[in-house]
Amino acid sequence: MKNSRQVFSRIYDQYVDKIYRFIYLKVNLVETAEDLTAETFIKGWQAFQIKQAPDSDDRIENMPAFLYRIARNLVIDYYRQKEKFPISPIDTIEDPRTDLERKVALGSDIEMVKRALSQLNQDYQDVIIWHYLDDLAIPEVAKLLDRSEEATRVLLSRALKSLKDELRQSV
Repeated sequence: MKNSRQVFSRIYDQYVDKIYRFIYLKVNLVETAEDLTAETFIKGWQAFQIKQAPDSDDRIENMPAFLYRIARNLVIDYYRQKEKFPISPIDTIEDPRTDLERKVALGSDIEMVKRALSQLNQDYQDVIIWHYLDDLAIPEVAKLLDRSEEATRVLLSRALKSLKDELRQSV
């Protein structure tokens, strides 16, 4: 039991910031993002204990994909409870954990990209965030989206084209 706690503790340390950022970009509220991130890891820990048990035939093969899937489902559930469809406008996001110096350095280009990203559909946003911000490989993103790797590459290509079109319109 202690060993599984240590393993999951390392998983938590490795992915908590990425999961938080993913959720925060979706809900646009610090407290909600923190709560949903905590819930993601609680559900992840519960499943980890069951699926990683020596007698389990259903082991978790890709932990980051597993955690992102939990997070994505929690965001969807959050909006269903609020009777809204996911994605708040990203252009109003201000994470208080970001220091002022960094905000100034990032400048208006980031704001323009966030605004353009918020105009894309859910799958386009997810594939861009997971692949480019969270550095997930195409096979990992494909698992998250329940798509083939080829379909995921096509989706990413279309998402980037749409993002580029949105950016051109905003200039």
